[in-house]
Amino acid sequence: MPLDDLNVKVAALNAAAEGLEASEILRLARAEIPQLAMVSSFGAESVVLLHLMAQIDRDWPVLFIDTELLFPETLAYQETLASTLGLANIRRHAPDAAIIAAADPRGDLNQIDPDACCDLRKTRVLETALEPFSGWVTGRKRHQTRERADLPVFEIEDGTGRIKVNPLAAWGPGEAGRYILRHNLPRHPLVAQGYASIGCAPCTSKVAEGEDPRAGRWRGLDKQECGIHLVNGRFVRIGTEEAAS
Repeated sequence: MPLDDLNVKVAALNAAAEGLEASEILRLARAEIPQLAMVSSFGAESVVLLHLMAQIDRDWPVLFIDTELLFPETLAYQETLASTLGLANIRRHAPDAAIIAAADPRGDLNQIDPDACCDLRKTRVLETALEPFSGWVTGRKRHQTRERADLPVFEIEDGTGRIKVNPLAAWGPGEAGRYILRHNLPRHPLVAQGYASIGCAPCTSKVAEGEDPRAGRWRGLDKQECGIHLVNGRFVRIGTEEAAS
């Protein structure tokens, strides 16, 4: 679709999404965007979006990027949610073994260059996984990081022509947790141990009471994103570009 037409479509979708609940936004996206995938990390709050999705279509494609550095609890949680919610189309994608052997032979790239590790194990893998799709759904929320403060519900992914859908964009702190309790949904087992935002094991730590939920991600580094969102046509570390989506 030409960019001008895509801009018109996204503007119309954002107008239509005004005031809608997350479930209604998902239904709108499902109806208007062909080849729409959902991307899930099966992290601390992932069950919310997956539960909403399962009520619409349990065969919806769910892309799960296994960096091969995830907590064992995350892998087990993925299986638990697939069974509990009846998710029938989870597609696991992992980095190519030969590429990992060449670029990270000792498995310590996360300590030497975390951005390069994210690019190697997550962003490149996701880029390939998304190739057949014209749009994808994320669980990002405006309150999570400074880069997400102006996050629209529908946006054009720079350089690909895909539409990104953020049905939980307007949700505030604590809203996901309340949803999980209200619907009696399984929680990631690490949440009870003090992990509020969960990524790869080497780069995720527990969060103290009163800390920002994402304080445990890349602790001590000026890094808040893994880089899976395109800027100027490139998959980059979001925090380095103020124009980030």
